[in-house]
Amino acid sequence: MKKLALAAALSVAASTAFAGGMVEPVMEPEVVEAATSSSSGGVIIPLLLLLVVAAVAAN
Repeated sequence: MKKLALAAALSVAASTAFAGGMVEPVMEPEVVEAATSSSSGGVIIPLLLLLVVAAVAAN
């Protein structure tokens, strides 16, 4: 009976040692920030030109 209990305990201990097995590490993808450009540059230039033309016309 003691041998049976010892064999059961050893088999449980041996099976838990290899429970997970070898797993390849999972690499998270690298985060890359995209450069954003402001669209206000397309609006400011015509407004500045309009102000310059209005200033010239006022003089």
